[in-house]
Amino acid sequence: MRLLILGGTEFVGRAVTEAALARGWRVTVFHRGHHEAPAGVTTLRGDRTAPGGLAALSDLPDLPDGADAWDAVVDTWSAAPSAVLSTARLLADRVGRYVYISSRSVYANPAPAGLTEDGPLVEGASAAAGQTAYPQDKRGGELAAEAVFGDRALLVRAGLILGPGENIGRLPWWLGRIARGGPVLAPGPRDNPVQYIDARDLAEWTLDAVRDGLGGPYNLVSPAGHTSMGELLDACVRVTGSDAELRWTDPETILAAGIEPWSDLPVWIPPGELHDTLHGSDVSKALATGLRCRPVAETVADTWSWLGSIGGRAPQRPDRPPVGLAPEVEAEVLARQGLG
Repeated sequence: MRLLILGGTEFVGRAVTEAALARGWRVTVFHRGHHEAPAGVTTLRGDRTAPGGLAALSDLPDLPDGADAWDAVVDTWSAAPSAVLSTARLLADRVGRYVYISSRSVYANPAPAGLTEDGPLVEGASAAAGQTAYPQDKRGGELAAEAVFGDRALLVRAGLILGPGENIGRLPWWLGRIARGGPVLAPGPRDNPVQYIDARDLAEWTLDAVRDGLGGPYNLVSPAGHTSMGELLDACVRVTGSDAELRWTDPETILAAGIEPWSDLPVWIPPGELHDTLHGSDVSKALATGLRCRPVAETVADTWSWLGSIGGRAPQRPDRPPVGLAPEVEAEVLARQGLG
Protein backbone atom coordinates (compact mmCIF):
# COMPACT_ATOMS: atom_id res chain seq x y z
CA MET A 1 0.00 0.00 0.00
CA ARG A 2 1.09 3.57 -0.74
CA LEU A 3 0.14 6.04 1.98
CA LEU A 4 0.35 9.83 2.13
CA ILE A 5 0.23 11.32 5.62
CA LEU A 6 -0.37 15.02 6.12
CA GLY A 7 1.71 15.69 9.21
CA GLY A 8 3.00 12.36 10.37
CA THR A 9 5.62 13.66 12.79
CA GLU A 10 3.70 14.01 16.08
CA PHE A 11 1.42 11.82 18.23
CA VAL A 12 -1.46 10.42 16.14
CA GLY A 13 0.09 11.18 12.76
CA ARG A 14 3.38 9.68 13.86
CA ALA A 15 1.64 6.59 15.26
CA VAL A 16 -0.03 6.03 11.87
CA THR A 17 3.28 6.58 10.08
CA GLU A 18 5.17 4.11 12.25
CA ALA A 19 2.41 1.49 12.04
CA ALA A 20 2.34 1.76 8.23
CA LEU A 21 6.13 1.44 8.00
CA ALA A 22 5.98 -1.63 10.25
CA ARG A 23 3.61 -3.21 7.72
CA GLY A 24 6.04 -2.55 4.90
CA TRP A 25 3.86 0.12 3.33
CA ARG A 26 5.40 2.91 1.24
CA VAL A 27 4.82 6.10 3.20
CA THR A 28 5.12 9.71 2.09
CA VAL A 29 4.94 12.41 4.77
CA PHE A 30 3.98 15.98 3.93
CA HIS A 31 4.87 18.38 6.76
CA ARG A 32 6.28 21.78 7.63
CA GLY A 33 9.61 20.50 8.92
CA HIS A 34 9.12 21.52 12.56
CA HIS A 35 9.75 17.95 13.73
CA GLU A 36 11.82 15.15 12.28
CA ALA A 37 9.86 12.53 10.36
CA PRO A 38 10.37 8.82 11.11
CA ALA A 39 13.18 7.11 9.23
CA GLY A 40 12.07 5.27 6.11
CA VAL A 41 9.52 7.75 4.76
CA THR A 42 9.62 9.92 1.67
CA THR A 43 9.42 13.54 2.83
CA LEU A 44 7.62 16.41 1.11
CA ARG A 45 7.75 19.87 2.71
CA GLY A 46 5.08 22.52 2.74
CA ASP A 47 2.74 24.62 4.87
CA ARG A 48 -0.87 24.20 3.80
CA THR A 49 -1.80 27.52 5.47
CA ALA A 50 0.64 29.55 3.35
CA PRO A 51 0.17 30.75 -0.24
CA GLY A 52 1.52 28.05 -2.53
CA GLY A 53 2.06 25.83 0.49
CA LEU A 54 0.74 22.73 -1.28
CA ALA A 55 3.18 23.01 -4.18
CA ALA A 56 5.09 19.88 -3.14
CA LEU A 57 1.86 17.88 -3.57
CA SER A 58 0.95 19.45 -6.89
CA ASP A 59 4.38 19.33 -8.53
CA LEU A 60 4.33 15.56 -8.95
CA PRO A 61 5.05 13.62 -12.14
CA ASP A 62 2.10 12.97 -14.43
CA LEU A 63 0.45 9.63 -13.86
CA PRO A 64 -1.10 7.21 -16.36
CA ASP A 65 -4.84 7.58 -16.78
CA GLY A 66 -6.68 6.01 -13.85
CA ALA A 67 -3.57 5.67 -11.71
CA ASP A 68 -3.24 7.02 -8.16
CA ALA A 69 -0.07 8.36 -6.61
CA TRP A 70 -1.27 6.97 -3.26
CA ASP A 71 -3.86 4.44 -2.16
CA ALA A 72 -4.92 6.74 0.66
CA VAL A 73 -4.17 9.98 2.45
CA VAL A 74 -4.47 10.38 6.23
CA ASP A 75 -5.23 13.90 7.44
CA THR A 76 -5.16 14.86 11.15
CA TRP A 77 -5.90 18.57 10.61
CA SER A 78 -7.73 20.34 13.47
CA ALA A 79 -8.02 23.94 12.32
CA ALA A 80 -9.74 25.69 9.38
CA PRO A 81 -11.84 23.23 7.32
CA SER A 82 -10.94 25.19 4.19
CA ALA A 83 -7.43 23.72 4.43
CA VAL A 84 -8.91 20.21 4.24
CA LEU A 85 -11.08 21.23 1.29
CA SER A 86 -8.21 22.69 -0.73
CA THR A 87 -6.01 19.68 -0.02
CA ALA A 88 -8.76 17.21 -0.91
CA ARG A 89 -9.44 19.01 -4.18
CA LEU A 90 -5.78 18.96 -5.07
CA LEU A 91 -5.51 15.23 -4.35
CA ALA A 92 -8.83 14.21 -5.89
CA ASP A 93 -7.27 12.47 -8.89
CA ARG A 94 -4.11 11.29 -7.13
CA VAL A 95 -5.47 9.46 -4.06
CA GLY A 96 -7.84 6.54 -3.80
CA ARG A 97 -9.27 7.27 -0.36
CA TYR A 98 -9.30 10.25 2.03
CA VAL A 99 -9.01 9.41 5.74
CA TYR A 100 -9.85 12.31 8.02
CA ILE A 101 -9.03 11.90 11.71
CA SER A 102 -12.01 13.65 13.21
CA SER A 103 -13.44 13.73 16.73
CA ARG A 104 -16.52 12.76 18.70
CA SER A 105 -16.78 16.49 19.37
CA VAL A 106 -18.69 16.73 16.08
CA TYR A 107 -21.83 15.48 17.84
CA ALA A 108 -24.33 17.99 19.17
CA ASN A 109 -23.75 18.62 22.85
CA PRO A 110 -24.94 17.07 25.09
CA ALA A 111 -24.67 13.66 23.47
CA PRO A 112 -26.48 10.89 25.36
CA ALA A 113 -24.68 7.72 26.39
CA GLY A 114 -24.77 5.06 23.71
CA LEU A 115 -24.82 7.54 20.83
CA THR A 116 -24.04 5.93 17.49
CA GLU A 117 -22.63 7.47 14.32
CA ASP A 118 -26.17 8.44 13.30
CA GLY A 119 -26.51 10.92 16.19
CA PRO A 120 -27.21 14.63 15.68
CA LEU A 121 -24.19 16.75 14.72
CA VAL A 122 -23.08 20.26 15.62
CA GLU A 123 -24.56 23.11 13.64
CA GLY A 124 -22.75 25.93 11.92
CA ALA A 125 -20.02 23.87 10.24
CA SER A 126 -18.89 24.51 6.67
CA ALA A 127 -16.33 22.81 4.46
CA ALA A 128 -15.07 26.19 3.26
CA ALA A 129 -14.90 27.92 6.66
CA GLY A 130 -11.90 29.44 8.32
CA GLN A 131 -10.97 28.39 11.84
CA THR A 132 -13.76 28.88 14.38
CA ALA A 133 -14.37 26.43 17.24
CA TYR A 134 -13.01 22.89 17.54
CA PRO A 135 -16.32 20.99 17.07
CA GLN A 136 -17.29 23.04 14.01
CA ASP A 137 -13.76 22.84 12.62
CA LYS A 138 -13.71 19.05 12.85
CA ARG A 139 -17.19 18.72 11.39
CA GLY A 140 -16.21 21.13 8.63
CA GLY A 141 -13.18 18.95 7.89
CA GLU A 142 -15.49 15.95 7.55
CA LEU A 143 -17.73 17.87 5.17
CA ALA A 144 -14.70 18.90 3.11
CA ALA A 145 -13.44 15.33 2.77
CA GLU A 146 -16.93 14.07 1.84
CA ALA A 147 -17.52 16.91 -0.64
CA VAL A 148 -14.58 15.76 -2.74
CA PHE A 149 -14.28 12.03 -2.07
CA GLY A 150 -17.88 11.04 -1.29
CA ASP A 151 -18.10 7.49 0.03
CA ARG A 152 -14.33 7.17 -0.40
CA ALA A 153 -13.94 9.46 2.63
CA LEU A 154 -13.34 7.66 5.94
CA LEU A 155 -14.18 9.75 9.01
CA VAL A 156 -12.43 8.53 12.16
CA ARG A 157 -14.33 10.08 15.07
CA ALA A 158 -11.82 9.52 17.84
CA GLY A 159 -12.57 10.00 21.50
CA LEU A 160 -9.94 10.77 24.14
CA ILE A 161 -6.54 9.77 22.70
CA LEU A 162 -3.74 8.62 25.02
CA GLY A 163 -0.47 6.75 24.67
CA PRO A 164 3.21 7.32 23.92
CA GLY A 165 3.84 10.57 22.09
CA GLU A 166 0.90 12.40 23.67
CA ASN A 167 1.39 16.14 23.22
CA ILE A 168 -1.69 17.33 25.11
CA GLY A 169 -0.34 16.30 28.50
CA ARG A 170 -3.22 14.42 30.10
CA LEU A 171 -1.71 11.04 30.94
CA PRO A 172 1.79 12.54 31.23
CA TRP A 173 0.47 14.91 33.90
CA TRP A 174 -0.98 12.09 35.97
CA LEU A 175 2.22 10.08 35.66
CA GLY A 176 4.33 13.05 36.69
CA ARG A 177 2.09 13.90 39.62
CA ILE A 178 1.97 10.35 40.91
CA ALA A 179 5.72 9.92 40.43
CA ARG A 180 6.25 12.79 42.90
CA GLY A 181 4.55 10.63 45.53
CA GLY A 182 2.70 11.49 48.69
CA PRO A 183 -1.06 11.96 49.04
CA VAL A 184 -2.71 12.41 45.63
CA LEU A 185 -6.15 13.90 45.11
CA ALA A 186 -7.93 11.12 43.21
CA PRO A 187 -11.26 12.17 41.71
CA GLY A 188 -14.04 9.73 42.42
CA PRO A 189 -15.88 7.61 42.13
CA ARG A 190 -13.13 5.05 41.78
CA ASP A 191 -15.19 2.92 39.38
CA ASN A 192 -16.09 5.88 37.16
CA PRO A 193 -15.87 4.53 33.57
CA VAL A 194 -13.27 5.97 31.21
CA GLN A 195 -13.28 5.60 27.43
CA TYR A 196 -10.11 6.39 25.48
CA ILE A 197 -8.18 5.11 22.49
CA ASP A 198 -4.46 4.40 22.48
CA ALA A 199 -2.98 6.25 19.49
CA ARG A 200 -1.37 3.01 18.33
CA ASP A 201 -4.70 1.16 18.36
CA LEU A 202 -6.24 4.05 16.41
CA ALA A 203 -3.41 3.73 13.89
CA GLU A 204 -3.81 -0.03 13.44
CA TRP A 205 -7.58 0.18 13.00
CA THR A 206 -7.22 3.06 10.54
CA LEU A 207 -4.73 1.15 8.40
CA ASP A 208 -6.95 -1.94 8.45
CA ALA A 209 -9.85 0.27 7.34
CA VAL A 210 -7.76 1.64 4.46
CA ARG A 211 -6.80 -1.89 3.44
CA ASP A 212 -10.44 -3.00 3.56
CA GLY A 213 -11.79 0.04 1.71
CA LEU A 214 -14.05 1.35 4.48
CA GLY A 215 -15.79 4.71 4.22
CA GLY A 216 -18.13 6.89 6.24
CA PRO A 217 -18.06 7.77 9.96
CA TYR A 218 -16.80 5.51 12.76
CA ASN A 219 -16.67 6.23 16.48
CA LEU A 220 -13.21 5.16 17.59
CA VAL A 221 -12.66 4.75 21.29
CA SER A 222 -12.48 1.83 23.71
CA PRO A 223 -15.71 -0.06 24.38
CA ALA A 224 -17.78 0.59 27.49
CA GLY A 225 -16.23 -1.08 30.53
CA HIS A 226 -12.71 -1.07 29.09
CA THR A 227 -11.31 0.75 32.11
CA SER A 228 -12.11 3.12 34.96
CA MET A 229 -10.50 6.08 36.70
CA GLY A 230 -9.38 3.74 39.47
CA GLU A 231 -7.69 1.30 37.11
CA LEU A 232 -5.98 4.16 35.27
CA LEU A 233 -4.51 5.76 38.39
CA ASP A 234 -3.62 2.41 40.00
CA ALA A 235 -1.62 1.62 36.86
CA CYS A 236 0.18 4.97 37.19
CA VAL A 237 1.16 4.11 40.78
CA ARG A 238 2.49 0.71 39.74
CA VAL A 239 4.59 1.82 36.79
CA THR A 240 6.15 4.81 38.53
CA GLY A 241 7.01 2.78 41.64
CA SER A 242 6.32 5.83 43.79
CA ASP A 243 4.98 6.01 47.34
CA ALA A 244 1.89 7.87 46.10
CA GLU A 245 -1.29 7.31 48.10
CA LEU A 246 -4.48 7.85 46.16
CA ARG A 247 -6.97 9.82 48.26
CA TRP A 248 -10.30 9.16 46.59
CA THR A 249 -12.54 12.18 46.90
CA ASP A 250 -16.19 12.57 45.95
CA PRO A 251 -17.02 14.77 42.93
CA GLU A 252 -19.07 17.25 45.00
CA THR A 253 -16.07 18.14 47.16
CA ILE A 254 -13.82 18.58 44.13
CA LEU A 255 -16.29 20.74 42.23
CA ALA A 256 -17.03 22.87 45.31
CA ALA A 257 -13.32 23.71 45.47
CA GLY A 258 -13.52 25.25 41.99
CA ILE A 259 -11.50 22.45 40.39
CA GLU A 260 -12.33 21.98 36.73
CA PRO A 261 -12.88 18.45 35.40
CA TRP A 262 -10.88 17.48 32.31
CA SER A 263 -8.48 20.44 32.50
CA ASP A 264 -7.40 20.64 36.18
CA LEU A 265 -7.83 16.87 36.64
CA PRO A 266 -7.19 15.45 33.15
CA VAL A 267 -9.34 12.60 31.80
CA TRP A 268 -11.76 12.85 34.75
CA ILE A 269 -15.39 13.83 34.26
CA PRO A 270 -17.84 13.39 37.18
CA PRO A 271 -20.90 11.21 36.57
CA GLY A 272 -23.63 13.04 34.74
CA GLU A 273 -24.53 14.49 31.38
CA LEU A 274 -21.02 15.55 30.35
CA HIS A 275 -19.61 12.17 31.39
CA ASP A 276 -22.16 10.45 29.18
CA THR A 277 -21.08 12.68 26.31
CA LEU A 278 -17.34 12.06 26.67
CA HIS A 279 -17.17 8.55 28.10
CA GLY A 280 -20.38 6.93 26.86
CA SER A 281 -19.81 6.32 23.16
CA ASP A 282 -21.22 3.38 21.23
CA VAL A 283 -18.38 1.75 19.28
CA SER A 284 -20.13 -1.38 18.04
CA LYS A 285 -19.59 -0.35 14.42
CA ALA A 286 -15.81 -0.13 14.86
CA LEU A 287 -15.69 -3.32 16.94
CA ALA A 288 -17.51 -5.16 14.16
CA THR A 289 -14.76 -4.12 11.76
CA GLY A 290 -11.92 -5.32 13.97
CA LEU A 291 -11.13 -2.61 16.52
CA ARG A 292 -8.84 -3.98 19.24
CA CYS A 293 -7.91 -1.99 22.34
CA ARG A 294 -4.89 -2.90 24.46
CA PRO A 295 -5.21 -2.98 28.27
CA VAL A 296 -4.93 0.33 30.10
CA ALA A 297 -1.91 -0.99 32.01
CA GLU A 298 -0.02 -1.32 28.73
CA THR A 299 -0.90 2.20 27.60
CA VAL A 300 0.22 3.62 30.96
CA ALA A 301 3.45 1.60 31.11
CA ASP A 302 4.46 2.45 27.55
CA THR A 303 3.70 6.13 28.09
CA TRP A 304 5.88 6.12 31.21
CA SER A 305 8.72 4.44 29.31
CA TRP A 306 8.40 6.98 26.49
CA LEU A 307 8.53 9.86 28.95
CA GLY A 308 11.70 8.42 30.43
CA SER A 309 13.26 8.16 26.99
CA ILE A 310 12.76 11.89 26.35
CA GLY A 311 13.88 13.16 29.74
CA GLY A 312 10.54 13.04 31.54
CA ARG A 313 8.99 16.14 30.01
CA ALA A 314 6.24 15.64 27.44
CA PRO A 315 5.99 17.93 24.40
CA GLN A 316 3.16 20.45 24.49
CA ARG A 317 1.07 21.43 21.50
CA PRO A 318 1.23 25.22 21.15
CA ASP A 319 -2.48 25.45 20.29
CA ARG A 320 -3.61 23.69 23.48
CA PRO A 321 -3.40 25.04 27.05
CA PRO A 322 -1.39 23.07 29.63
CA VAL A 323 -3.44 20.80 31.86
CA GLY A 324 -3.12 19.81 35.50
CA LEU A 325 -3.95 20.90 39.04
CA ALA A 326 -1.83 23.43 40.90
CA PRO A 327 -0.03 21.73 43.86
CA GLU A 328 -1.27 24.32 46.36
CA VAL A 329 -4.89 23.75 45.35
CA GLU A 330 -4.50 20.00 45.69
CA ALA A 331 -2.86 20.35 49.12
CA GLU A 332 -5.61 22.68 50.35
CA VAL A 333 -8.41 20.33 49.32
CA LEU A 334 -6.67 17.30 50.85
CA ALA A 335 -5.99 19.16 54.10
CA ARG A 336 -9.59 20.35 54.33
CA GLN A 337 -10.77 16.75 54.07
CA GLY A 338 -8.17 15.46 56.50
CA LEU A 339 -6.60 13.44 53.68
CA GLY A 340 -3.24 15.21 53.36
